[in-house]
Amino acid sequence: MPERTVTVASRSGLHARPAKIFVQAVARQGTAVRIRVGDGKPVPANSMLAVLSLGAGHGTEVTLDADGPGAEEVLDSLADLLSRDLDAEEVPGA
Repeated sequence: MPERTVTVASRSGLHARPAKIFVQAVARQGTAVRIRVGDGKPVPANSMLAVLSLGAGHGTEVTLDADGPGAEEVLDSLADLLSRDLDAEEVPGA
């Protein structure tokens, strides 16, 4: 199963608006994606409550994994999203 590790760049971490943008992006992918902090238990990345429960603040390293067709491209896209400060930019389709 492919993985990507990325540092959360948003000033507020994966909370509020950045978490919403991320969860919506995952839901649009149509691929099962999970996210975890460190060696913690992975949670479904399409669940707002699960993502918020990670407590991933600014600078936290998170690991994404996905399974299914196009998983590599999905992970690349989501890792790119998390590596930007989503608090400071307008995101199309958000």
